[in-house]
Amino acid sequence: MQTKHDIKTMRAAQGVDYGDVDKVMTVEDGVPYWSLKDLPKKKRKGFMIVKTHAVALACGDCRVLSGLTRELQGPPSFPYVPCGDCSGVVVEIPSEEDNKDFPFKVGDRVTAFFHEYPRNALAEYALVHMDVCEIIPESVSSVDAAALASASPAVLLADRIQAGERVLVLGAGGGVGSHLVQLMRKRGASFIAGVSRAPKRLLEPPLSYDRAVDYTKEDVFAMDEFKDNQFDVILDLASGGWTSLQKDYSSGIKKSIIKPGSMGGRYLTITPDNAIFELHSIPAALKLFMLIPLWRYTKSRLWGRSRLPKYSFAISMPDKREVMTRTMQLAEEGSLKAVIDPKGPFPFTTEGVRNAFKLQESRHIQGKVIVETAKN
Repeated sequence: MQTKHDIKTMRAAQGVDYGDVDKVMTVEDGVPYWSLKDLPKKKRKGFMIVKTHAVALACGDCRVLSGLTRELQGPPSFPYVPCGDCSGVVVEIPSEEDNKDFPFKVGDRVTAFFHEYPRNALAEYALVHMDVCEIIPESVSSVDAAALASASPAVLLADRIQAGERVLVLGAGGGVGSHLVQLMRKRGASFIAGVSRAPKRLLEPPLSYDRAVDYTKEDVFAMDEFKDNQFDVILDLASGGWTSLQKDYSSGIKKSIIKPGSMGGRYLTITPDNAIFELHSIPAALKLFMLIPLWRYTKSRLWGRSRLPKYSFAISMPDKREVMTRTMQLAEEGSLKAVIDPKGPFPFTTEGVRNAFKLQESRHIQGKVIVETAKN
C-alpha cells in the first residue's frame, strides 16, 4: 500500500527552457516532491516513486532539451526534470484502490526505462512506471543497473541476429553498441566488426569486437577485405549508412560490403539518416519514421533486392517489463556487463549534470553516460 511521506521537497535537475545546457540546466534543492497522492488519479495507476541512486542519459534527453522536437516530445511546462532511465529504491507505490496487482513493494531496489517520455528521473526521487521496471539482482550495482536499463534496446536488436552471421556495427562504441556486441556474441554471430573513432577500445573486453575500423581514417564501405567477405547484417546505430549504400547502388558499383537482399543481406537501423533531426508536427514525424522507412523497406525487397540489403527501421524501445526482466537476467548470469563512459559517473551537481549532457550531445561517448544521484 502507499506509504506516508513527510518529504515536501527534493533535489532535482531543472530545465528552465530549451537551449544551451549551460544556460538552461541547473541542479536545485527545494524542488517540490511528487507524491503519488498529489498526482491526478489517471496518472497514479502503474506509477511509483523511487529514491534514485543513478540516472543514465540517452540521445532523447538531449533532443528534448534542444527544443528540436518540442511539439512532440517537449515537457508540458517549465521547469521540468529531464531524463527517464534510472535505478534506485522504491519508496512509494499506488494504493490498493488504484492498483490491486502492483508487482513491486516499498524497499525493492529497481531499475527502469523511461515511460512514454524521457523525463522525471534526474532527481533525488523519480517517477517511474511498473511496465518498464524490474528488480535489480543483488550482484548488480545500481550504477550498472541504470546503464543496462538505458541500453536495453540492445536486447531486442540482438534477437534479430542469427548464429553464424557476419555483422557490421556502425556507432559500435556508444551506449547501445557497447552492450549489443556482447549479446550478439552470445547468439552465435561468427564475426563482428565495429566502426568507431576509438577502435582500440572496441577490441578490449567486454566489447571484444573481432575487427575495429576508425571512421576518421578509413571508409568502411570501400574496404576490399569486406567486399571479398561480405557481411550478412549491418546494424546502424550512428545514422548515415544507408546513404552510403544507395550511392554505391546508383553508381553501379559491382560489389558492396554487404550481401544483397536476394542473398539474405539485412540492414537494420534505429535512427534516421541524420541523428540530430528537427520535427515540429505529426505529419513530419510520419514521413521520417514511417513513409521513408516503408519506401526503403519495399524497394529493398522488390526491384532493389539484387543490389541492396533488406532495409528495416528497427525501433526497439523496451515498452514491456519482459525486456527489462531479460536484461537483468542476462546481467545476473554474467552474459551482459554494463559499460559506462570512463568520464563518469558524474556527480549530482549543476556542473556534473551539465558536463554529462555535453558529453552525451558530443556523440563521442564510450558506453553509457551516468549521473550518480546517491551513494548506495
